[in-house]
Amino acid sequence: MSVLTRDEAQTRAQLLDVHRYTIDLDLTTGDETFDSRTLIRFTARTDADTFVELKPAELRTVTLDGHPLDPESLDGNRLPLKNLTAGEHELRVDAAMRYSRTGEGMHRFTDPSDGETYVYTQLFMEDVQRVFAAFDQPDLKAVFDLTVTAPEGWTVLANGVTEQLADGRWKAASTPLISTYLVAVAAGPWHSVRTEHRGLPFGIHCRRSLAPHLDADAEEILDITRACFDRYHEKFAEPYPFDSYDQAFVPEFNAGAMENPGLVTFRDEFVYRSAVTDTERQTRAMVIAHEMAHMWFGDLVTLKWWDDIWLNESFAEYMGYQTTLEATRFTQPWVEFGVTRKAWGYDADQRPSTHPVAPDAVPDTASALLNFDGISYAKGASALRQLVTWLGEKDFLAGINTHFARHRFANATLADFIDSLASATGRDVHAWAEAWLRTTGVDTLTPRISGSNGDRVLTVDHAGSRPHRIAVGLYDQDLTDEGRLMLRERVEIDVPLTEPQPLGKKPALLLLNDGDLTYAKVRFDAGSFDTVRTALSGLPDALTRAVVWNALRDAVRDGELPPTAYLEAARAHLPHERDLALVQGVLAFAHGQIADRYVHPGQRPAALATLADLCRDLIRRTEDGDHPGLRLIAVRHYIDTAAHPDTIAAWLADGTVPGGPELDPELRWRVLTRLAVLGAVDEATIAAELDRDPSATGQEGAARCRAALPEADAKARAWEAMFGGDDLSNYLFTATAQGFWQPEQADLVRPYVERYYADAVAVAARRGPAMADATGRWAFPVHAVDAHTLRLGEECLRDADPIPALRRKLADQLDDLARALRVRGEAGE
Repeated sequence: MSVLTRDEAQTRAQLLDVHRYTIDLDLTTGDETFDSRTLIRFTARTDADTFVELKPAELRTVTLDGHPLDPESLDGNRLPLKNLTAGEHELRVDAAMRYSRTGEGMHRFTDPSDGETYVYTQLFMEDVQRVFAAFDQPDLKAVFDLTVTAPEGWTVLANGVTEQLADGRWKAASTPLISTYLVAVAAGPWHSVRTEHRGLPFGIHCRRSLAPHLDADAEEILDITRACFDRYHEKFAEPYPFDSYDQAFVPEFNAGAMENPGLVTFRDEFVYRSAVTDTERQTRAMVIAHEMAHMWFGDLVTLKWWDDIWLNESFAEYMGYQTTLEATRFTQPWVEFGVTRKAWGYDADQRPSTHPVAPDAVPDTASALLNFDGISYAKGASALRQLVTWLGEKDFLAGINTHFARHRFANATLADFIDSLASATGRDVHAWAEAWLRTTGVDTLTPRISGSNGDRVLTVDHAGSRPHRIAVGLYDQDLTDEGRLMLRERVEIDVPLTEPQPLGKKPALLLLNDGDLTYAKVRFDAGSFDTVRTALSGLPDALTRAVVWNALRDAVRDGELPPTAYLEAARAHLPHERDLALVQGVLAFAHGQIADRYVHPGQRPAALATLADLCRDLIRRTEDGDHPGLRLIAVRHYIDTAAHPDTIAAWLADGTVPGGPELDPELRWRVLTRLAVLGAVDEATIAAELDRDPSATGQEGAARCRAALPEADAKARAWEAMFGGDDLSNYLFTATAQGFWQPEQADLVRPYVERYYADAVAVAARRGPAMADATGRWAFPVHAVDAHTLRLGEECLRDADPIPALRRKLADQLDDLARALRVRGEAGE
């Protein structure tokens, strides 16, 4: 299939003015395909040739201004429109389109719990072509009129309010001008909770089998939705630009959510079937806020080309976290951002595949798809947070509102955005943008303390080129509690410093970037590092502790701190930690990276034992029931690190952890997966659990457990399911991949390491970008930290020509593998 180049898009945008799409979809034609009939009204500004895109199962008829075109002229995904004359035109396309099982285009899902079927669209980047014919680029906005024929008993949701007509037909209200990738349909026997707010219909929707779980959280979800909606109307002068606000929680969704105007789609894991922590509820709130921010930044004002994807995602990421803080009951969203999302950005920005937040060169859609990463989201949001710190929120919002007013229902570029900000301030925003948005890599800030006691001064070594406005935290020991630190003063400075910063007496701990307002790695002076090792948990603020934990994480990854030292810090300080995001983030890094990758295989049992002891300590400390979220995190990680089956098998048999929690479906499958890894269950046990929980997540749990069994036949069946055929949905593929590779089973799966690269290239070529991403993300042998695996991967990149989505994932995985080898001291082997 041809990808669209930027030059082609610019040429077509100069030629065409697209007015209106009239789309008729028939979802009653069978399980494999649906009918798609499209009428496009457009104007050609001059005489010229162009093309329209679609990816049909069968192209039946095409007419241009009433004259038939040859369906055989379709070349890949391009239907040529030759000899267009200047003036108005009508293009009609009648086609059958394939349903998807990969989360792209029109995804179809049958719920194993009750046999009900649901479909929904995900049309991002180029996937509108899987649903209807389109001039598919973001700057050819149009009005969309949609009708859908659906089976009896179904409800159809769309960008606008829908009404049911006769004979199973549904009609959606006309949209305002939107881009093709933002059109949305979700159809099925939805369970819905509806309300109104500020005169607009609001609704939340899920499949029927999840109805009790959605109902249990409906008020929380709707309260957050209303609060964010109201807060954005306080921030933005432009009112909400669409006629309704629906949020559909849909199955087997690849992303966290998608900002379709008026119909946001979320992965339905956000409808919680099992116990979750308050941090997980906070994350759901943040995603709600993030997607709503897109209604203005992304939907009302849309990027002109995909090089400005950060304009969408960085803004929504920043607004999502900040608005969650301002408008909801959650008080620490920036802690979770710091320990989870920011680490995602730091990691991405230190790989060879890094790119500027606002890259200069995104030549085509295949290249653009690779930029949906930790840089466009987390680094970009960090840059905006630094911009607000430097500019002031008042001027920042004034510039944003100017941007909305100038470009409403149109498209804009980075230059437009910066010009809007510059109109609201006397500061040199253009220079800031060049330093922050056009450069790559992570700056490193290292403190230097000099002078005599009582007259100390600070200088900062700055490895990097960006200016930073940061806070410096000065902490002293609490004289009444040696494990506790007290904030003496928080000093704001600009880096580079123009002159040394006076400190007074030397603090026990000096922390650069206290409050986490910039994007940079920070180091410690020797005295401060000693204090961190003994008193980290004594810091009074969770965000301060997040900066310290990130600094320790960075030091391990950079080879400056032994991995075992990080484990020692976790063992010493996590038992005293009460912020759930910090406990979860530190345990995840300690297990997933340090125990599984950074220590030598011979040291792994001791590392897991340390983590199990830590989790056991947290479980003991939460027996009073006052910290259920902390206890749940500890129980989850204890299960994952168990070296022997006895304790967790007893929990499964009893249906509860002594003192709680009871084992809900998530915990039961988690225990069963670990028991499968340890060889303590068999197929019959897995099948019995699936009978107990036949839901979609139960199916995924069973696939994960079966792939995790330490048996040659089980591995062969799992491999064949992933790579031998194309029957697995995106979620079942991922679950199987998650179970397959286990460090405990390195000898058993060693033959598959070599097979992985050729089979991954083949399945990615057959199944496309979404499955390429899953293949590179979940099916990669991350446990195989050795030079042979690295060499095989480098040969694959050099010789096998993987599609771009897989090439990017493999390049990142191999860079992480090389880093793990360096951390182990094996880089030269």
